Amino acid sequence: MTEKIGLKTENLSVGYGKRILLSDVELEVKPGRILTLIGPNGSGKSTILKTITRQLKTMGGKLLLLDRNMEELSGEEIAKTLSMVMTERPTPELMTCREVVGTGRYPYVGLMGILGKEDWKRVDEAMETVSASEVADKSFYEISDGQRQRVLLARALCQEPKVLVLDEPTSYLDMRYKLDILESIRRLAKEREIAIIMSLHELDLAMKVSDVIACVDGKGVSRLGTPEEIFQGNYVQELYGVSKTSFQPLTGELFLQSKEAQPKVFVIGGGGEGVPVYYRLQREEIPFAAGILFENDMEMAAARACAAKVISVAAFSEMGEEALKEAKKCIDMCETVICPLTIFGPLNEANKALLEYAQNCGKLKNVLE
Repeated sequence: MTEKIGLKTENLSVGYGKRILLSDVELEVKPGRILTLIGPNGSGKSTILKTITRQLKTMGGKLLLLDRNMEELSGEEIAKTLSMVMTERPTPELMTCREVVGTGRYPYVGLMGILGKEDWKRVDEAMETVSASEVADKSFYEISDGQRQRVLLARALCQEPKVLVLDEPTSYLDMRYKLDILESIRRLAKEREIAIIMSLHELDLAMKVSDVIACVDGKGVSRLGTPEEIFQGNYVQELYGVSKTSFQPLTGELFLQSKEAQPKVFVIGGGGEGVPVYYRLQREEIPFAAGILFENDMEMAAARACAAKVISVAAFSEMGEEALKEAKKCIDMCETVICPLTIFGPLNEANKALLEYAQNCGKLKNVLE
């Protein structure tokens, strides 16, 4: 049995006016799944979404909605199948949030736009689904950005869509609302079997919420795959034009880069204990060395990005005399040693020896002076 497809593009070309921005765009999202577009600003993510939602004309290729060519569908048929929440916010005058959500029922109520009892029931259910009931009677202008995003998502749900398009749904939201919105989107995809296509700037969130990720590079979709396939190696760094150490693909963390310089401080770190020290030294523009770290240590990515020098050894191996000798030589060249570690394991005896060496040299400091 052939698996259903919510939305599919075939050799799609998109752009503005007569200028094609992206070509040969091949995307596919199935019911219950989330496809996320990532890529730098201006790469064409919003252009793809605006073409899918018919705000822009298709400049080539096909758009298939539930296996039907969208060019052959009426506006009413599309409105009953596909809904959207775009970055351009509506400006309803003197409307409560419940009334704003109610506009999502317009494809079902005819030219007069009068909602019946069953329509208002759908409105209330949609608001409850995204936890927006508490603002139902408030003016749309009086609520926060996070609450507005919930209201707009509820409006989209009122259309009873099979496909939902979201352009940067987490923009301008604080941490709590970002998580709430994405958790709602993830739940809706699964519970209602909605095919969702959206764009996101937050790569760490994209890798957590998406089933499939499409990389948009300004010419087309340069890579398509699961988060596990996309966020490995250095491809994402190349896509955004940043250095290899500026981004940790496994966690989605971003790091500021430090200038090359002779280390003045040696940090004996490991297990994440050294990271706050790294960041403080970087803020104060004090070049430092970090070690001895295992290659798989959780703070290794931060050390590589922030430190002028990193002394490391293979994972799960003994640190050994060679690494210890190199670290002592580096300490000799530094003015200060900082050791945030308080516990040293069996494989970490070399760092305990470094701590004693720093004490004997009179270079150990608890904090920066």
